[in-house]
Amino acid sequence: MTGQRNAAVVQPGWRRAPEAFTGVADQLEAYFAGGLTEFDLDYAVRGTEFQQRVWAALETIGYGTTTSYGQLAEQLGLQRAEVRALGAAVGANPLLVVRPCHRVIGADGTMKGYAGGVERKEFLLLHEGALQPQLL
Repeated sequence: MTGQRNAAVVQPGWRRAPEAFTGVADQLEAYFAGGLTEFDLDYAVRGTEFQQRVWAALETIGYGTTTSYGQLAEQLGLQRAEVRALGAAVGANPLLVVRPCHRVIGADGTMKGYAGGVERKEFLLLHEGALQPQLL
């Protein structure tokens, strides 16, 4: 995602191969068109054991729903002192949209950061129906 914090950077030796991303592109297109609510993609998981545990939990948060950092910590059996590490792991998720870290919000319903920008997080939650548009 353009402007994404912690995004992968093109490395020497990488080659452009758009055909490798056809399935991803098709599923993202279907998601944004409103016809896909769950991604079915194979990808390599790279991260610490803790990050992988957190990221697996993100994948259980259903389309059109949200959870709080505290609820996610409870689901994972984490102590209160580990919530900051949980937030860091959520923020390090390299697969925005596909691995739905945008569905994790503050306990008070506020948007608590997003590597792609809070505006994009709000857009995704509006798109999924998890947020209602504010009336002026």
